[in-house]
Amino acid sequence: METVLAKPRLRLLLDHLGAIKDTRQSWKVAYPLREVLFLVVCGTIASGDDYDDIVDWGKAHLSLLQRFSEFHFGIPCADWLRTVMNRIDTELFAACFSSWAAECWPDKPGLVAIDGKTSRRSHDRKREQKALHLVSAFATTHRLVLGQEATEEKSNEITAIPALVERINLEGALVSIDAMGCNPNIAQSILDAKADYLLAVKDNQPTLHAEIKSYFDTAPSDKVERSQTTEKGHGRLEIRSHTVSHEVEWTAPERSYPGAFRFPKLTTIAMVESRIERGDKIETERRSYISSRILSAVAFADAVRSHWAIENNLHWTLDMTFNEDQSRLRVGNGAKNMAIVRHFALNLVRQAGDKRSIKRRRKCASWDPDYMFQILGVRRC
Repeated sequence: METVLAKPRLRLLLDHLGAIKDTRQSWKVAYPLREVLFLVVCGTIASGDDYDDIVDWGKAHLSLLQRFSEFHFGIPCADWLRTVMNRIDTELFAACFSSWAAECWPDKPGLVAIDGKTSRRSHDRKREQKALHLVSAFATTHRLVLGQEATEEKSNEITAIPALVERINLEGALVSIDAMGCNPNIAQSILDAKADYLLAVKDNQPTLHAEIKSYFDTAPSDKVERSQTTEKGHGRLEIRSHTVSHEVEWTAPERSYPGAFRFPKLTTIAMVESRIERGDKIETERRSYISSRILSAVAFADAVRSHWAIENNLHWTLDMTFNEDQSRLRVGNGAKNMAIVRHFALNLVRQAGDKRSIKRRRKCASWDPDYMFQILGVRRC
């Protein structure tokens, strides 16, 4: 007789999904919330990009799903799924995801990038509803989503980031954020989480930006450390010069202008100068950073480069492989909750451990139960 033995990854998934409170009257429940969420996660893994796709996959693979839960009444219809996902408390669901990710992958995250992404088609002009903007924390070394915080627009990232930082385990990590996060309250929230910050400084902090530029223009060579990287490909040559200094006493509030921002534990100031050559065209760019960690020029270069993994390995993947930008969910909490479901699915799909692309892994999982077991962390014997 064939048996299915669950590894911790699947068992933890079922346990955390089951911990979400179901507000429905129990005697009326035909489809338990734990089963619904498990169906939605598995269907999303298996190339389901909307509720109709998920239902079709679930009906075709009901016997697979029944290995892990009863599904006594089979698979609900798409409208019923939509209703349930609209009603789930987003904060509880986000907390469920963060605790599941932390328990499945307890290793210290190392480098963590925080950035926001807008789901373009989630707006509703008739209801004056703005598009969903989700701020995510992404462990760039392990390529795992650690958590997310929903907000209605990019300008609200300043309040969303501290809430996200408080919910996830960042101990020992170096947290990189673009210029939107260059805020002393955000810096303090990262330090409170026993992590260090690396923040980009742009024209939203004009004085600090100008002072860092001026410092590096005139700093003695023995006060700075430099490294350089060169990349060539696709008809372009990019040379990046990375410069760091730990001479930061001049940034102290008493030596700056009245009302200056006080960035706690500021230890390193840094700059990246990029030169990009495309044929006869040359572009240059200079970017400034501050950090609470003592960084060498090489470590700074690695961290800055690593930050962009959140664009390539998370945001681009969600748009191009999970079709997130095409999702038109707008009512209730559906858009927010399904964004979290995609994070569940993406973290699991990345564990397959083969050379297939994310897109091919999802396709294989849609028709091959053994491959779905592999993604879920289950062995058959």
